[in-house]
Amino acid sequence: QVQLVESGGGLVQPGGSLRLSCAASGRVSSTYAMGWFRQAPGKEREFVAAINWSGGRTSYADFVKGRFTIFSVNAKNTVYLQMNSLKPEDTAVYYCAAQRGMVLTSGYDYWGQGTQVTVSS
Repeated sequence: QVQLVESGGGLVQPGGSLRLSCAASGRVSSTYAMGWFRQAPGKEREFVAAINWSGGRTSYADFVKGRFTIFSVNAKNTVYLQMNSLKPEDTAVYYCAAQRGMVLTSGYDYWGQGTQVTVSS
């Protein structure tokens, strides 16, 4: 099993920045990639970004390209999502996920509890 704990959410003004963290524990070595998803009220959960642990592959949803960056610190088993130029439509609960497979945009096996991000003036 793999446990995931997100942190770093909060309230930020439009145009501001936040950095989300996801600390993984347990059988982390059994996983290939980590991802971030989000779910806004009344909407389905959607893919945001993902990275494999070696860092050689990343994937981003079109709506965050150029604004969000995903990176990992393997020594800490932690993945980060740096979010810049935030927009009100980025408001959602952000979830960290881990998978054993290699398709970065789907097929995740483990999920965190989520952290709320609210972008509002």
